[in-house]
Amino acid sequence: MTVGFQVYDSCNVLHFDLRGALQILTGSSTAIPNYRCVQDNLLSGFIGPAVSTHSILLAHILGLYKYPQLLRYVKRVRMTLNSGRQFYFDENGDPPAIYDIVNWQLSPEGALIQVRVGSYDTTAPDGRVFTINSSALVWATRDHQVPLSVCSESCPLGFRKAPIKGQPVCCFECVGCPQGEISNHTDAVDCFKCPKDKWPNPQKSQCLQKPIDYLSFEEPLGTTLMISSIASSFIPSLILRLFIKHKNSPIVKANNLTLSCLLLTSLSFCFLCSLVFIGYPIPEKCLLRQVAFGLVFTLCISCILAKTMLVVFVFMATRPGTSLKKWASPQVSYLIIAMCFSIQLIFCITWLSLTPPFPQYSFQVQSIIIVECNEGSPIAFWIMLGYLFLLAAISFIVAFLARRLPDTFNEAQFITFSMMAFLSVWISYIPASLSAQGKYTVAMEIFGILASSWALVICMFLPKCFILLFRPQKNTREYLMKSKCALKTV
Repeated sequence: MTVGFQVYDSCNVLHFDLRGALQILTGSSTAIPNYRCVQDNLLSGFIGPAVSTHSILLAHILGLYKYPQLLRYVKRVRMTLNSGRQFYFDENGDPPAIYDIVNWQLSPEGALIQVRVGSYDTTAPDGRVFTINSSALVWATRDHQVPLSVCSESCPLGFRKAPIKGQPVCCFECVGCPQGEISNHTDAVDCFKCPKDKWPNPQKSQCLQKPIDYLSFEEPLGTTLMISSIASSFIPSLILRLFIKHKNSPIVKANNLTLSCLLLTSLSFCFLCSLVFIGYPIPEKCLLRQVAFGLVFTLCISCILAKTMLVVFVFMATRPGTSLKKWASPQVSYLIIAMCFSIQLIFCITWLSLTPPFPQYSFQVQSIIIVECNEGSPIAFWIMLGYLFLLAAISFIVAFLARRLPDTFNEAQFITFSMMAFLSVWISYIPASLSAQGKYTVAMEIFGILASSWALVICMFLPKCFILLFRPQKNTREYLMKSKCALKTV
């Protein structure tokens, strides 16, 4: 068997490679696709150029004609090259994959040279198939460090990738997740929101359970308000004991001991009702707290209104020929208290029957869960508070008009100041409560309860207690009659 060969020099030009391969296939200097002019000589295979770009081009063309890049008759060839490396062909007529890894570098003269820095050799023993000498590498970067395979570094947790306009997809910038959202893996495309009962950690890499917030007895604010409420409730009780001890004195008699006792008792409950607002808002507390507040303050203001009306009726009853003496009796005062209290009681019962308050979780503040009482009907709450304002306003107007009436130890002036202080506290409460959230709204209402209760105690009873304890010479009938005559003279 005689084996021949045909050599074609393409000068490392791609289209010359293609033209030469087609001429060899045709057997003529003119390339005719899919036709071979030479019938006797069989074409067994090709040995292509060493440059991969050229050999890949020929492989695509010759593959269409089922030709292998070597002769099938050399499958059994095995030889040792000068470098000591074994060269052979496998059963498919393919040589072993042996590649040099080269690094393009500049020579001292400025020429571009290829420096061998490693190899890929499938004939090498295990562990030596792929080798590279990293110390021989010279990277074409300013700092000669390994260049990045992408133009942007990976985005860490808590950030998302944002594409840069006009740049490839591998170029992006890392943008922090917005408030309430996280990303829990690197190179996240999007951030996602936490469930409404959870909130991101500071790194925005995971969702944490939101803390539950309410005015508790254990925290400093709740403890302070609790101690203040309990301690304040003892003050009306002490004043009540002082009044009972001096019940036969002219000052106590002149101010209706029964009404004073009822007012002092209601003031003690006013201080204590603030305790219902502290602690976890269970359903029973939500039902009780606003109703208790409304009823005890209605009783308190009703007593003051009864005192005010009594001053007016007593003065009018002293006029000659008047028929209003029956209105100056204590029973009229009790009737006024009962009527005013009953109206508020009926309204509160209706409120609880139709739209009762209930506890709820509020997510208005993003970082916490607020446990609060939903009043059921805000309109009902403000009507209840408005009724208190109405009673206080009537007491203030009547007391202001009657402040100069010449009666024995006239209380109209003290009632005027007490109602002015009461109205000022609760008018200030309205904008403060609307601007506060969570437990601070509750704390503002407790502060309003304590401040208004203290205003009533100080304005209504401090002058009388001062006389009873430190000016007993003024607690005589002669002194009061002298003061009354002086008022009449004026």
